[in-house]
Amino acid sequence: MRTPPIPTPLLVPAVALSGGSLAWTTWSLVDLLGAGPWGITVAAGADIIWASVIWAEARGLRIGGHRWPVAAIGWVALAAVAGLLVWHGIEQHHAAMAVAGPFLPLGAKVVWLLALADMRNPAALTDDERAQLARMERGLVFEEQHHSIEMRRRAMAAELLLTEVDTDFAIELARQDKGRELARRAPIAIAPITREHEPSTPASSTEQPEASARPEPPATSAIADREQPSISELAREHVAITPDNAIATKAILALRPDAKEKSVSAAVRRERSKLNGGYN
Repeated sequence: MRTPPIPTPLLVPAVALSGGSLAWTTWSLVDLLGAGPWGITVAAGADIIWASVIWAEARGLRIGGHRWPVAAIGWVALAAVAGLLVWHGIEQHHAAMAVAGPFLPLGAKVVWLLALADMRNPAALTDDERAQLARMERGLVFEEQHHSIEMRRRAMAAELLLTEVDTDFAIELARQDKGRELARRAPIAIAPITREHEPSTPASSTEQPEASARPEPPATSAIADREQPSISELAREHVAITPDNAIATKAILALRPDAKEKSVSAAVRRERSKLNGGYN
């Protein structure tokens, strides 16, 4: 925060001398150029440069971290204006004009230097202190921007992770839906009727026709094996209609009492894994 300058009575003569210097310089340059009203543009330009440098010095402007370049520009501009005023006096063959003409802008410059020095607040920060505060402020702005960019990067990474999780979740749901659809579309196996469930045959009566004279051939073991489904087929059928492996195993053992329980259980687990798409 810049400390306000202290008012000084030297501002009144400084402003008055500046106004007189601008008026004298403008008239001298217009008369020296001999360009008529168009010479006012050059004269006004020189006056604007001289006044701008004084204002920059009052503001404490720094170029490249130093204040001396502004003061140097001011003295160079003043020397150029003073040289033109001397030239104008020589052109007019007027020695007093050549000597006294530059005195007005030089006096205004000196009075402004005194006024600026008197307006400087003793409690104001020095140039080095203000430069240090400016570096701290730049560092703070840099940290804020760095933090903002880092948070944006983390937000992008989190968004990417959430997208991957949503994709995996959708794939898993689709897999489960396909598994349930496959289970619904699988053919429902009906367990063959065992001896315990065989319907009782009524006693032969006189109304029954006589048995054929040719006796039916006994079923051989090969025919019996061909008629009975395999353990894998039974496991596939019971897994499709039974949600529990133990129940399916007991049902198959009831149908195939000659089978080993471990083999039947392994076949049921294998068919259950196939039905679930390879996941168990």
